[in-house]
Amino acid sequence: MAAQDELNQLERVFLRLGHAETDEQLQDIISKFLPPVLLKLSSVQEGVRKKVMELLVHLNKRIKSRRKIQLPVETLLVQYQDPAAASFVTNFTIIYIKMGYPRLEVGKQCELAPTLLTAMEGKPQPQQDSLMHLLIPTLYHMKYPADTTKIASPFNLTERPKTVQLLLEFMLDVLLMPYGFVLNESPTRPAPSSSQGSTGDGTMASAGQGLPQPPPGMSVYAAKRVIGEAQWSAEQLEQCKLGIVKFIEAKQVPEVETVVHLVVASSDTRHSVATAADLELKNLFMTKIVYLGDVPLKTKGGTMKQELKHEPVSTRVKLKILPHLLRSRLAAECFPANIQVVYDGLFGANTNNKLLSLTLQFVHHICMVCPDTNKPLGLMLLNGLTKLINEYKEDPKLLCVAYSAVGKLSSRMPQLFTKDIALVQQFFESMCKEEADVRLAIQEALSMMVGAFANLQGALLNLMEALVAAYIGKPEVQVRQVAMKFASTVFAPDHVPSRYLLLLAAGDPREEVCGEAQRVLRNFPIKTSEKEGPKPMPSFPDMVAYVQEKAAQRIKTPAKYIVGTSTIPFNPSAFGEIVLYLRMCLAHSAGATPMSTRLADMQDDAPAIGHYVQTLLSSEPQPSGSKGSEANPVHVYMDLLQQLLSAVGGIPVMYCLLEVVSVCPEKLAPRFVDKIDWIKSLMNTNKEDMRELAAQLYAVVVSTMTGNELQTAVHNLVKITKDNHSPETQHGAILALGFMVGRYMSKKKAVTSGETTQNKGQQMNITSQEDDELVAMATKTIGSFLDSSSALLTVAACTALGEIGRNGALLIPADGEGFTKLLAVDNLLARIPSGKESTKMKERSIQTLGYLPVGDGDFPHQKKLLQGLMDSVEAKQVELQFTVGEAITSAAIGTSSGAARDPWTCTEDQYSPPFNVKNNDVVPWVLSSILSKYIPSQNPHVRQAACIWLLSLVKKLSQHKEITSHLKEIQIAFISVLSDPDELSQDVASKGLGLVYEMGGEGDQQELVSTLVETLMTGKRVKHAVLEDTEVFQGEGLGKTPDGHGLSTYKELCSLASDLNQPDLVYKFMNLANHHAMWNSRKGAAFGFHMIAAKAGEQLAPFLPQLVPRLYRYQFDPNLSIRQAMTSIWDALVTDKTLVDKYLKEILQDVISNLTSPTWRVRESSCLALNDLIRGRQADELIDHLAEMWETLFRVLDDIKESVRKAADLTLKTLSKVCTRMCESTGSAAQRTVAVLLPTLLEKGIVSNVSEVRSLSIQTLVKISKTAGARLKPHASRLIPALLEALSTLEPQVLNYLSLRATEQEKSAMDAARLSAAKSSPMMETVNMCLQHLDVSVLGELVPRLCELLKSGVGLGTKGGCASVIVSLTVQCPQDLTPYSEMTYEGVCLLSHQTAKDSSVEKLLLKLNSWYLEKEEPVYKSSCALTVHAISHYSPDVLKGHAGVALPLAFLGMHQEPGPDEEKGESHDASLWAEVWQENVPGSFGGIRLYMTELIAITQKALQSQSWKMKAQGAILTETCAALTYPLGMGLTTQTCSTLYLKMLRFIMIFILCTRCFV
Repeated sequence: MAAQDELNQLERVFLRLGHAETDEQLQDIISKFLPPVLLKLSSVQEGVRKKVMELLVHLNKRIKSRRKIQLPVETLLVQYQDPAAASFVTNFTIIYIKMGYPRLEVGKQCELAPTLLTAMEGKPQPQQDSLMHLLIPTLYHMKYPADTTKIASPFNLTERPKTVQLLLEFMLDVLLMPYGFVLNESPTRPAPSSSQGSTGDGTMASAGQGLPQPPPGMSVYAAKRVIGEAQWSAEQLEQCKLGIVKFIEAKQVPEVETVVHLVVASSDTRHSVATAADLELKNLFMTKIVYLGDVPLKTKGGTMKQELKHEPVSTRVKLKILPHLLRSRLAAECFPANIQVVYDGLFGANTNNKLLSLTLQFVHHICMVCPDTNKPLGLMLLNGLTKLINEYKEDPKLLCVAYSAVGKLSSRMPQLFTKDIALVQQFFESMCKEEADVRLAIQEALSMMVGAFANLQGALLNLMEALVAAYIGKPEVQVRQVAMKFASTVFAPDHVPSRYLLLLAAGDPREEVCGEAQRVLRNFPIKTSEKEGPKPMPSFPDMVAYVQEKAAQRIKTPAKYIVGTSTIPFNPSAFGEIVLYLRMCLAHSAGATPMSTRLADMQDDAPAIGHYVQTLLSSEPQPSGSKGSEANPVHVYMDLLQQLLSAVGGIPVMYCLLEVVSVCPEKLAPRFVDKIDWIKSLMNTNKEDMRELAAQLYAVVVSTMTGNELQTAVHNLVKITKDNHSPETQHGAILALGFMVGRYMSKKKAVTSGETTQNKGQQMNITSQEDDELVAMATKTIGSFLDSSSALLTVAACTALGEIGRNGALLIPADGEGFTKLLAVDNLLARIPSGKESTKMKERSIQTLGYLPVGDGDFPHQKKLLQGLMDSVEAKQVELQFTVGEAITSAAIGTSSGAARDPWTCTEDQYSPPFNVKNNDVVPWVLSSILSKYIPSQNPHVRQAACIWLLSLVKKLSQHKEITSHLKEIQIAFISVLSDPDELSQDVASKGLGLVYEMGGEGDQQELVSTLVETLMTGKRVKHAVLEDTEVFQGEGLGKTPDGHGLSTYKELCSLASDLNQPDLVYKFMNLANHHAMWNSRKGAAFGFHMIAAKAGEQLAPFLPQLVPRLYRYQFDPNLSIRQAMTSIWDALVTDKTLVDKYLKEILQDVISNLTSPTWRVRESSCLALNDLIRGRQADELIDHLAEMWETLFRVLDDIKESVRKAADLTLKTLSKVCTRMCESTGSAAQRTVAVLLPTLLEKGIVSNVSEVRSLSIQTLVKISKTAGARLKPHASRLIPALLEALSTLEPQVLNYLSLRATEQEKSAMDAARLSAAKSSPMMETVNMCLQHLDVSVLGELVPRLCELLKSGVGLGTKGGCASVIVSLTVQCPQDLTPYSEMTYEGVCLLSHQTAKDSSVEKLLLKLNSWYLEKEEPVYKSSCALTVHAISHYSPDVLKGHAGVALPLAFLGMHQEPGPDEEKGESHDASLWAEVWQENVPGSFGGIRLYMTELIAITQKALQSQSWKMKAQGAILTETCAALTYPLGMGLTTQTCSTLYLKMLRFIMIFILCTRCFV
């Protein structure tokens, strides 16, 4: 029976369908009957189902051709979602949903779009795809709220993660779909290879053979579901893609999930899509890695159907993805996906140059970020890069980047390269062949690779040696440069073959190669422990043997070099470097330390070299493998020197030859007897220094010959000196004569003293008389040139006379006619003050004068000579005075002077004078003259010179009885000079004081210390009488304070020693304070103060804990001389830089405590020292002192002295940067830093009266708030109120003054500007950052403080800031704020209306009612209007709940008339009231009808008000009500009308009476 009824019903529906004549009739019938008809499909009766199907077929025929007929989509969607519905019903229902949804108007489609999403849940995949196909085109037309925090989002997806995932996948496929794509069903794609299907069987492979080719980035299935039943046109697809981008922009799904979609969309071929996606991407940060297409390493191929496998994305998409990967650290670390990106970009099928470039940049990014322990990653990167370098030859720029990447990889993972010598060879070979730009990139890469090969051993080292040797001579300069770098870095300093290669490079014609090689070779080693590592350079025999072997090989090859008629194995510059390096090896092997290439310095090592050469020569000759080669390394060395000297020359080479012969003349000089003519030729060259060295060599060789040859040589030289045609020849002959006679006299003296007995048989066989005649003739010949017109010959004569006088007495008369000793002394003394003579002439004259009493114990003019030297002081000849000091010392001690020794074979310390030589010591007289006459002189130049002479006497004659017995007098003399304004005078005096102290015994030292300390601390100084001709200011002394300013350095040194309770340490400090440049000159260095300083440093080591803090601060003293002196002491004492870290706590305490010192210099130096000390420090090192540092520096920033303020400002800025960096770090240290820092800045900084302190505090707070993040949360309750209060305190006070005197309109505009400025200030920026990290744990403390601030805050900025904070809190955490709503007064209720209880809101509104009706002040009425308007705007639902109270007030308020100073406009209160009324009532008439009772009540109150304005307002309101309600027949009741009439009549009468009274 029921089945029949159903059939009858269906028949009636059928009949109605048949009678429908118009589309409208048909649409009505379908809308009514289609959903129930579909439900009949679930009937158990077969006949019913057939009838339904018949009806649906008829329906389909009619509606398919009529596109305007609407279907009941909304009802069908509800029916579709019914969980009880049968699958048969839902299957047919979705057919009509798909048919009807596109027919709907756009607005209706947008309305139903969220329902489509809801309907997807739990449905089969094909149906979900169909629904998404309907939804996607609608997204283009959807309207999204601008602020989702205030208006709910149309799509509520937060609780449907599965639906979100499905939607995002479908959207990505839509974005990947190309425009106009046609899915070709023919089998165009080959079956996958076995390597692609990891575990799939054969059936799966064959199943994929007939699949069509999908678009890039998509699978076959994805392409089919996007195409759907009706494929979108290109324009429709563009709209769909734009809709997806809009959907993402509206933040409907988590941002992190949509990055991929935006990147793909930004690569779209349509400009509109790409631009929209790019704009949105700029607002996002890349936080997850994006894979290029499929990731086989993470996919099990056997479990995935072939049609679901994705193709790689197009190159266009890859080009958009890679720039984002370059900004992602996570992407670079994600192994192995990062390698897959690299290999796909480098070797993918569709790669291009741009993609290659980006991929190589990604490789650089990986090299910078990846951990150096990931060996598989490094190997794969290296293999990929080398493959690219080998195969890719198109774009040189890309090759450059690839080579650079290999270099970076080698720096990151050197262990990958250590054994790969072949790669180095490949790069060297490429560098020879590639063009210039690529060559530079390879050079850079190889330079970075050098470090990977620093510890090679065994066969690998030999391979590298051969490799470097092969390329160090290539024509390309970059190849030679890199080969040189390998030779200098890979091999140990004592590795002979590499040093040889460097020597070849040092002779390179290009400056960049030879300069760097010379720098490496001349990096003079510092003495270290024998056990530490390799020796600093090769041994002399090994190096000589290797050079000899290579020279023998090269001389037979085209590598030889021809100079004139000579052939040498190396080019001249390389050969010169080779012999100089051999000399360095010789000195090093001899135990000396080759620290300089100056010839004078090199001669100091000669005695030590002599002992070593003697050892080498006395050892048994070794059999040599090279044919015809010298067995002894000394002989080989000499042959190399001769070879180079004959071909090219060179002063250093000449010196090396002279040195090696002179240190062992008995064994080596005879080798040159047959080469006398060659030596003579060297004496005739055009270089003065070369002639002088050749003359010495000639003298050494001739002195070993027999007497007859000596006599012949002297006569020949005398003859040559008389040849006026060639001054150079004369010059060489004069010098040779002097050196030869000098050596002869030295030997004669040695024989007579009995020191030499072995070589008596070899001595000259001429008689003593003949000797004397020969020497006299030579001496007179030399003396004749003292008055020569040629300065060159005069200097030579002076030098020669000095050499003779140093070794023996001049065999000329003491005085009388002709050339006498007196004439020589007068001549030489006259040259010293002469303005016509050169400095060299003066120096040689002074030296010669000093030598004359050394060789002659009976020299008659010794005191005259000394007096002349001491009277020869000239201004601005400081260095000359050091020479004078040496000469005075030598002349004063006479024959006991060390100047009489042979400098080649004996050091000054080793020399002792012969026992049978007459003593002509006049030191007492000289010392007395200096102390009594020259030190007290009024002329500052004389005092300075006398101080230098005295220093020389003390240094050279430290053991002399006369010196040791007058230490106190000498100290007094030095102290008197210590207060001179000239810095050098002070420095010399301080050095002298140090020497005096070292020389004294224990008793003497105590007395010396007390004298010095008393003088320094009391400031007593020697008074110099000022006469008419006294020079008051010396040189640059003008402008210095005359009260002993120069003494301040030594006062500080003395103070430093006294603080340590060790006054005697002042002498050590003086020895260490080596800051004057003079001590670095040849004359200054001769005093050896660097040795004394080193010793003083050792003695001061126990006092380091007390010294280091003080010295550290003194390095920044504003006084230049103190700073230089203390820096010298610091450099001498603190050789280990970790001492600063060791004594950091002590230094900090000293510096911080001295920030407030009474002395401005100390305050300034403490600021600068602190600035230097805190740079780069970690939080743990400084955190305990941070608060004290900030507080003290805030005080110093207000210092009376400008330079101190600047120093404090600099230090505070550095401290701010350091603290900001400390807050960035992770862990407890950052939290502690924030906890220490914030109270100081809030309590001492932003409330300070000093503008600079406030400014810096605010800047630091802003920076910290940006970096500290969530660490600010525990301190927010203190930080936010303090910053809000600062908004008013930091505002210029003039604004308050102007505001009081402005009109209402001006005041309103000014207040708006002030509030805008406050909101954009750094303080509010910091507050807003803090608000991001707040939660319920902080609100308990914060809200009461905000309330208190609202009550007590006086400034507009503070109140505005508080309001902004409360609004932000109510939006951000409304639920958390609810418990605190009642704690606030009315203003807070206003701002927390969203969270307050109903009772609180009602109280607020009633309060506003009473204020509006009773208060006459405009501020109250404006506040009421703003408050109700804000509630209406932010929470309309809250206002509707209390409409009976709020809306009558609004209706009354909208009738408020503007004041006399106001214009009616948007800002007027009436406009705000009108907006509230209109937004919340259904038209004015409807509103009056709804709230008639309340309106009558408030009107009565207004008419009864004491205010005339309010009475008028009530009357106008009554008029409005009457006008609106009377025409519509809804008048007021009789009682109400009479009441209002009486009150209005009373109001009018009173008004008339008042008006008459006024008239």
